[in-house]
Amino acid sequence: MIGKLEKMFIFKNRSMLKLAVIITLLLPLAEAASLSGRIVGIADGDTATLLTPEKKQVKIRLAQIDAPEKNQAFGQASKQSLSDLIYQKDVLVEVETIDKYGRTVGKILVGNNDVNLEQVRRGMAWFYAKYGKDTVYRDAEAKARNQGVGLWSEPNPVPPWEFRHGGKSSETKQSANIVASASSGSCGAKRYCKEMASCDEAMFYLKQCSLARLDRDGDGLPCESLCQ
Repeated sequence: MIGKLEKMFIFKNRSMLKLAVIITLLLPLAEAASLSGRIVGIADGDTATLLTPEKKQVKIRLAQIDAPEKNQAFGQASKQSLSDLIYQKDVLVEVETIDKYGRTVGKILVGNNDVNLEQVRRGMAWFYAKYGKDTVYRDAEAKARNQGVGLWSEPNPVPPWEFRHGGKSSETKQSANIVASASSGSCGAKRYCKEMASCDEAMFYLKQCSLARLDRDGDGLPCESLCQ
């Protein structure tokens, strides 16, 4: 009888141990699905910096939207709009993915307010159809366009993804120059973001040429006016 009870006790403990291991393995995944903290920086209308309770800064790229570049029409207005919505406020970020630049892509919530969606409603950002999947954002953009709100007050607003890559010939030429520089190991004479023709070139100078001045905030992303 004692032997049977001992076996049951050992079996129960082993089962609890297995359950504890499973929970331990899954917990980081659950935590990775969301982040909380305070917004301490606004780069533009779709990019912000989150300060976590552990005092870690995380660059957040708002999911499903694309705001005007800072040197585009409504670029500064879009940045100010996002600042009004979240700067120095406690937020929750529903994480979707990490992009190729190492930024956390997700939805920012202030209470129950979807900040990403609010930027579209205000006419301060496009629905990013290439990466977006939520029809609520598409409908919000259509409504803002019909009402002539924000950037839609312009007769022919240029989407930022077209603005960033305007002129295929120059872009192709620039890519070829970057490949040639990488092959030869030459870093050239460029030293400032204003001299960079593309994000790829800026990334090359940062990574291959150790030009740290291109990454002023140390987040691994150079020349944020280019690398959005």
